[in-house]
Amino acid sequence: MAGRAKMAALTRRQYLAGLATTGLVFQGGVVRAAAPTRIVCLEWTSAEMVVSLGAAPIAVGDIRGYGDWVQGPALPQATIDLGSRSEPNLELLRELRPDLIVGAYGYGLDESNFTSLAPTFNVPFYSSKAAPYEQARELTLQLGELLGRKVEADGLVEHVESMIAQARAALQQKPQKPHCVVSLFDDRHVRIYGTGSLLQDVLDRLGLVNAWAGATNEWGFSTIGIEQLVAVGDAQLISLDPIPPHIKIRIARSSLWANLPCVRSGQVRTIPPVWPFGGLTAAGRFAGFVAGTS
Repeated sequence: MAGRAKMAALTRRQYLAGLATTGLVFQGGVVRAAAPTRIVCLEWTSAEMVVSLGAAPIAVGDIRGYGDWVQGPALPQATIDLGSRSEPNLELLRELRPDLIVGAYGYGLDESNFTSLAPTFNVPFYSSKAAPYEQARELTLQLGELLGRKVEADGLVEHVESMIAQARAALQQKPQKPHCVVSLFDDRHVRIYGTGSLLQDVLDRLGLVNAWAGATNEWGFSTIGIEQLVAVGDAQLISLDPIPPHIKIRIARSSLWANLPCVRSGQVRTIPPVWPFGGLTAAGRFAGFVAGTS
């Protein structure tokens, strides 16, 4: 908690310093900065959070990928593609002259590469002992304050809580099997989500048991062989779209897949894309898709 508070304080100081020459309003002895409007999001998690608050980023890293893997909320049509999430186009970034850069840096990007270009806000998911859902809630409120969208942030928190409550109520109408959530990238392995993931937090709030109790990495997932899914028995298997078309064909022809208990019992369901490393909107969408309320 102390580390996140320190990070939040740092970003506020950076933002005020960045606007020092562009005009500040002094009220009651407190420095008031105008809310940033030229916002750039380096990757999908930050883009989802910014758009969920009703703001329109001028540029986002890998827009096509966002449409495939995140989908909701949709990016404004005028959004500029900043290039790869791992190597954003720095020349374009300089030309855009943003007044705020929002990004998650835990997957390889170094925040220090961007602080000289504009004030930054870090989305430090999976960076502490706090559960991802609680981190998403806290960061939504912090970002809402920074963007001058406190009302929208409070509203988003309440809306997602309502979505999850509605989904939980729907699921309680009948007995539920344990659930298991996977992403399919090839016909021999799956990414399976468990302890430490946003999806696990949502399953807990829905009152559902995760059939996968195996070890997970710092991001809350593990990559396992398809044969290891035998361990989840005939649990309800939730597969996240997108699944590459050629993988769908191979899975359909796989005897290994066909002989899994959950497949034999017809307990496999594919739901629309949800970004597993997203914020509150991803959590709400996942709950709705699992319960069939969205």
